[in-house]
Amino acid sequence: MLSQHVLRCSLLSIACLAAACGDHAADVALDAAAPVVAMPPPDLGFVDTVPVPDGPSFVDGYKTNSTANMSYASNAVLALLSGFGQLWTPGLAWDGGTSTQLGTPVLAANIQYVVDLTSHRTSAQADAAYLDDRRNQSYSVISGLGALAPAYYTGSGATTTITGVAADAVSVLYNDTGTGSGLTTAPLGNVVALVNLLRGNFSSTTPAKNYFLYPRPWRQSTGVVVVPALVPAESSTPATDSGFTSGHTNAAYLAALALAYAIPERFQELVMRASGVGDNRIVAGMHSPLDVMGGRMMATALAAAILADPDNAAAKAAAYSQAHSYLETATNTDDNTLFAYAHGEPTGDPLADPADNRGVFATRLTYGFAPIAAATAAPVPVPRSAEVLLETRLPYLDAAQRRVVLRTTGIASGYPVLDDPEGWGRLDLAAAADGYRAFTGDVVVTMDASLGGYHAADHWRNDITGTGKLTKRGSGALTLGGASSYSGGTQLDAGALVAASTTALGSGDVYAGGGTLVSDAPGPLAIGGSYAQVAGATLELDLGAAGRGRLAVAGVATLAGGALHVRFAGDAAPSPGDTLLVISSKLRTGRFDSVTADGFTATAIYTDTGVALRLDK
Repeated sequence: MLSQHVLRCSLLSIACLAAACGDHAADVALDAAAPVVAMPPPDLGFVDTVPVPDGPSFVDGYKTNSTANMSYASNAVLALLSGFGQLWTPGLAWDGGTSTQLGTPVLAANIQYVVDLTSHRTSAQADAAYLDDRRNQSYSVISGLGALAPAYYTGSGATTTITGVAADAVSVLYNDTGTGSGLTTAPLGNVVALVNLLRGNFSSTTPAKNYFLYPRPWRQSTGVVVVPALVPAESSTPATDSGFTSGHTNAAYLAALALAYAIPERFQELVMRASGVGDNRIVAGMHSPLDVMGGRMMATALAAAILADPDNAAAKAAAYSQAHSYLETATNTDDNTLFAYAHGEPTGDPLADPADNRGVFATRLTYGFAPIAAATAAPVPVPRSAEVLLETRLPYLDAAQRRVVLRTTGIASGYPVLDDPEGWGRLDLAAAADGYRAFTGDVVVTMDASLGGYHAADHWRNDITGTGKLTKRGSGALTLGGASSYSGGTQLDAGALVAASTTALGSGDVYAGGGTLVSDAPGPLAIGGSYAQVAGATLELDLGAAGRGRLAVAGVATLAGGALHVRFAGDAAPSPGDTLLVISSKLRTGRFDSVTADGFTATAIYTDTGVALRLDK
């Protein structure tokens, strides 16, 4: 229920409201002196871009990843992972390598991490690590589809024969003879084919393992406790069983990124599930953090290269189309309701919290290693064609804008292994799934609701910084949910812009020139500069307790027409006769063309510092 001092404003608290006072002088002076003119925040005059690197790139040479090419110069994957060579000098035999001077403390910490983790894991963690070890990685990541997973299992024919941890698993090696991601002849066969394509001929970790010859952690320290049920899986041929880089991690990310391209409604969750498979390699005692970090960056680069390859354009398009056609039929949804269905079981979905996902994923990007080099002042580099990874997740942005998203969500330089020349190791795809983290130029977002899916509605949850400006156009709805501070201003020309946090719109001016600006903030929506609205635009306030939804304008509120629509949240209980403060400002000028409130007849009360509503039946 709205508190008394918010819901039932007294006459004195609103400074002699015009509807209750005989003196209208201040109100008349503000409204009658001259026509009210509302202006949008000025554009900065430039659009932020991320240069595409010149010269040869990973995506040009990804097909060189084979055991026939065993040097940095000849194998693109080895070159990508060359940062590990700063830490480790391979020997001629599996046990002949040595740490470099730079690498000695890093590699010691690397193995100690495994010792500590495997010494304190729970039985549930051990069981999960066993399943991720023995199951096909393409099958394991399907659980990242959440509520869509049952339909996917049916439509793809994906199966596993590892259904649990058998009582005799400590002495018997069980192998998965299921179908992995499914069958290419199944109704979702095109999606299965895309998974297989990304995990195909050029995606093996064997060349890297054979080149670096870095032993698995349980061969380096007796303090590493391998999950007992996985002891039968320990290889007896160490020369062909190196640790760097993790094959399970690489395979899981490749499968997850293929599914995320075809079913972007679960993009972040699929990436997180792959991250979980990688982390379970450490829990199992089978791999170290650096092994897992290398597997992630290798798969990220390979997935982008394969998806960006013109020869694969038809395959990725067919997978996306088939996934949506089948899943929408199977779940009785359409392009505009599939996302809600995909997130319809939050209590049973371990990946339901986007903020938690971003935090966990960020931790696993570096696994807590201290930087071994100074962070560069330059922006995060974005590799050639990396933007294809967001092609279906942010389809209303162009390729250049997706590159900016990747740059603004990337991590700092200086961490072990991750500083490849192109920047693959520094990409944070879990954060990129939630949109920009900074505006440094004019950012124009145009969404066409008629195209459905993310074109019709999307939610950016990152905290957005920078000096840039956001302009929202098109018929779709964009929700901003972060604690943002960008200062260039916000302009709404069409569609809907939803503010889902109290500082969602940054610290600059806000201009509603068309469409609907929605305040769904849990408290007063802070407008750091001035607010302006013109005819044809609608301001919708979802009011509730603790000032929820009302506008708190630090500067001038200029109302040059348009509509005000007030709705009430479930914790609100307004009554006829109540007077509600809906906009507070340093100065108010102008009026709305119309004012409505759900369930009531609303009368606007204009003062020199805001707007209130009187509710009547």
